[in-house]
Parts: sequence; C-alpha cells; structure tokens
Amino acid sequence: MKRQSVFVDYALIILGAFIMGFAIKNLYDPINLVTGGVTGIAIVMKSVAGVPLWLTNTLCNIPLFLAAWKLKGWRFIKRTLAATAALSVSLLVIPEMAFLTDDLFLTSLFGGIVCGAGTGLIFLFQATTGGTDMLAALIQRKLKHYSIAQIMQVLDGLVVLLGAMVFGIRYALYALIAIYATAKVSDGILEGLKFSKQAYIISDKYQEIAQAVMTRMDRGVTALNGAGMYSGQAKKVLFCVVSKKEIVTLREIVAEFDKRAFVIVTDVREVFGEGFIEY
Repeated sequence: MKRQSVFVDYALIILGAFIMGFAIKNLYDPINLVTGGVTGIAIVMKSVAGVPLWLTNTLCNIPLFLAAWKLKGWRFIKRTLAATAALSVSLLVIPEMAFLTDDLFLTSLFGGIVCGAGTGLIFLFQATTGGTDMLAALIQRKLKHYSIAQIMQVLDGLVVLLGAMVFGIRYALYALIAIYATAKVSDGILEGLKFSKQAYIISDKYQEIAQAVMTRMDRGVTALNGAGMYSGQAKKVLFCVVSKKEIVTLREIVAEFDKRAFVIVTDVREVFGEGFIEY
C-alpha cells in the first residue's frame, strides 16, 4: 500500500511538471514573459542565443543538484529531481501551440493560473522544480540569518530584472501579474485541501447540541469551562472543528436547539488528527 502511495505521489508530481511545462512553453515563452527561476533564464537564453528551453533548464540544474546531493543527501533531492527531470522532458516533448499572443494581460493571467496549478500540485507532494528553490536552500546554509523564501525573492527578482533588460519593462510588469496569479493558485491548492472551520458555541443547551453533533455529524466536541463577565455565571463553551461543507449542518443543529446561541466560526489552515489530515 505504501509503495502504491509513493507511485501515485510521483505520478502527480510528473503531472504537475507537465502542466508547468505547457504554461512555460506555450504561454510565457511566446510573449517573452520572464517570471523568475531557471525557466525564466531559459526564456532569455532562447531569445538571445536560440538555446532550447529544456536544455537550459537541464544544464542550469545539474550543478545545483550535485551540490545539494553532496550537502543534504539523496533523500532531500529525490522528489525534486523527479519534478525537474519531468519539467525538462515536458519542455522538450510538448508541441508548440502558442495562442493568446495578441493579449498580453490575458496570457499573463491565464499563464499564471495554469502554472500555479502545476506548481501547487508539485508542492503538495513535497517537491520543487529545482532552480532558484534549490539555490536558495544552498545559499541559506551560508546566510542563516535570511530565510529561504527571502533569498528566493531576491534570486527571482534578479531573473525578472534580467528579463526587463532584454525584453523591456512592459513585459516585466506583465510578468508580475503572472507571478501573482501563480502564487495565489498554488497557495489555494495547498491550503484548499487542508482548509477547515472551527466553531465556538455558547449555549445553555450545550449538552443537546454536543450530542447532536457527535451522533449526526460524527464529529468530536470539546466542552471548555468559561464564565460570563457581565453575569458572573459559569458557562460551557463547545469547541469543534468541521469541514467547510459541514459548517452549514453545524449551524442548523445549533439553531434547532437554541436560536439564541452565540456561535463564532473561524477559518483553520490545517487540522491534523482523526477525521482530517493524518500525520
């Protein structure tokens, strides 16, 4: 079962890399959008020297992987190696089908969405596509007072600046739109699969509400001790975590027993444990 799960992980990593490859080859490259990373350098090299995208991506990543393997070992790089190799292969085999080239804004936005979907899928299974991600991790070993994310921002910023120097500031500004869309979509994929709701319920009917939630929704409920500061009376505060879809059912149960109940609902980024994400 574990071996099958690992196979599925790698299959989805490769799928994510091919989605990224499509966006880079048929959306970014035709309109010279340099969005950072090694693939941004590859777009510049293709325009300046005619070097194929897949070749630049491969050649730039080889020394990074050798350094990472020497410093951090095989376990650190194996999934990223698979994603990077799949991205290079996708840039080689995916046919050129440039479209939307007459609308820079739409291409930037759609390219960011597509690339973000691929990036999010890769990140979801603990991999990256190498490039500036890997370089930032290596640099951070020497500059420990900076985070990997901060170093990545600087590196990608330099690549975007290189693109602005080659293709002009107008294309660099459109590249920022693509970068923003990519970040939002990839974050949405990562957080959307783990997103839940937590609720605090204050009601005199706490026993009935808790029992209904446990029996009808099969969700655990915790009773917290509280006190009303105005009345001075002891209160039971029910605490429970449910999925996004279940929050509607939870509200209906509370309203069924106590229409005057005080309910606080907030977003939860990640929930680990029975019924949610396994450790």
